[in-house]
Amino acid sequence: MPTEVVMPQMGESITEGTITKWLKKPGDTVQRDEPLFEISTDKVDAEIPSPSAGTLKEIKIAEGTTVQINTVVATIEEGGSGAAAAKAETAATPSTDTATPSAVDAPAATQGNPAAADVAAAGTKIESGVGTEVLMPQMGESITEGTITKWLKKVGDSVQRDEPIFEISTDKVDAEIPSPVAGTLTEIKVGEGKTVTINTVVAVIGGAAGKAAPAPAAAAPAPAASAPAPVATSAPVAAVGDHPRSSPLVRKIARENDVDLTQVAGTGSAGRITKSDILGHLEGGAKPAAPAPAAVAPAAAKPAAPAPAQPLPGELVPMTKMRSIIAQRMVESKRTSPHVHTVFKVDMTRIVKLREKEKSKYEQRNGVKLTYMPFITRAAIVALRKHPIVNASIDGEAIRYNKNINIGIAVALDWGLIVPVLKQTEEKNFLGIARGIVDVADRARGKKLAPDEISGGTFTLTNSGIFGEQFGTPIINQPQSAILGIGGLNKEAEVLTDKDGNDSIAIRSIQRFTLGFDHRIVDGADAGKFMSDFKAYLENWNEDIG
Repeated sequence: MPTEVVMPQMGESITEGTITKWLKKPGDTVQRDEPLFEISTDKVDAEIPSPSAGTLKEIKIAEGTTVQINTVVATIEEGGSGAAAAKAETAATPSTDTATPSAVDAPAATQGNPAAADVAAAGTKIESGVGTEVLMPQMGESITEGTITKWLKKVGDSVQRDEPIFEISTDKVDAEIPSPVAGTLTEIKVGEGKTVTINTVVAVIGGAAGKAAPAPAAAAPAPAASAPAPVATSAPVAAVGDHPRSSPLVRKIARENDVDLTQVAGTGSAGRITKSDILGHLEGGAKPAAPAPAAVAPAAAKPAAPAPAQPLPGELVPMTKMRSIIAQRMVESKRTSPHVHTVFKVDMTRIVKLREKEKSKYEQRNGVKLTYMPFITRAAIVALRKHPIVNASIDGEAIRYNKNINIGIAVALDWGLIVPVLKQTEEKNFLGIARGIVDVADRARGKKLAPDEISGGTFTLTNSGIFGEQFGTPIINQPQSAILGIGGLNKEAEVLTDKDGNDSIAIRSIQRFTLGFDHRIVDGADAGKFMSDFKAYLENWNEDIG
């Protein structure tokens, strides 16, 4: 009976994948665990190995097609009996069938957490008489080496089975590697920053007491002329020779657009070129590398090579992990959503006077300071109830209207930015919102937020006005459809008109608010109506603050 090959799940939140390349064609013989096709998801690009040995009988999903996880993408006739009957066609309508878990012995990289699952199948130990050897695992069929970026344990430390002991970086994934056994870490053979091939012994657990990896030794004498010089792998580099680190999807995009990858700057781990890097390179108007001329006239003089550019004076500091993630998310958001911004001026005089009058008693009564944020948040919630499209998000080819209003509050930290989320704010009163804002902000600064407290937001508030700016144009927090930027609060001269039509000039407390919205689903009229209701609620505040 043919074996069905399914689109694997590359992570808990991944629901679909795109087939970027078939590495075999119908009629080809394949071995178990031999790369069969390449996929790309929101989080990872990977080569998917064959679940069994045999002949590729049929390809059901064409290159470039995106399908749900567990969709049957191909069939394999075990034992090669189906070679003669293999279909010549390379694509068909995506099947709606799904395989049961037993239908495919899926590679470890394709289930649950990709990094952890890869390690589980990698075979990271060899039992020996002097302890258990810990090996550099293979994190994918095409991965031949990995870089140890950090040791999480030191020699002499006790470790439990499956407890993370070191971190690695490869072309495709960064991961924590768990201990294969329980025991004592007796020797570290490979130091941080070293790049070694798969199955290299990097540490020993148990056995006689060992030692930590020595400091890098002085360069060895040059080898004899008869032996080729080895390629240095002691430090992560962006490229070896003319082959920069990149994923299959990146290489496919480069081929389709005639891009020389050596001309693309990589921002990924160890200089790896990411999908964002090459798309940014293309959007930036970079020209593809010109093909080499067929022949060069012998008499033509070779132009002198330009002098290398001198680096500007200053300090070069690597991005922190948080800074790198923020950079990636911002670029992804601008590329995903057509951003439009609208700015409204709001007269906050009524609220300013109310706060000045009540703030001392409010803090004594409730144990929390009375700031402007709960007023703004409540007004946003009221407006979101009236205009649910602003609280919605795009889900594939559909619009998801969220049941709850989960407000993200951007909190600036010394080391970056984080957006904790207040869940189900439509059920909270003014005091509940005020306490919630203070709570998540304090715990964000103290690094005490739980993972589910920084996810699930449906609308975001960001307050850059505390630094004195009039207004900004914030970037949407994906997959949300809108974000509200809060400008500075200042006293300004305003023209006021009374009920009889008489004009006068008065000093008022004015604040500007910017709504950034995704124009794919939020029209200008929707944004304008939302902001008009938001403005009216603040200017005519009559809610009990508790």
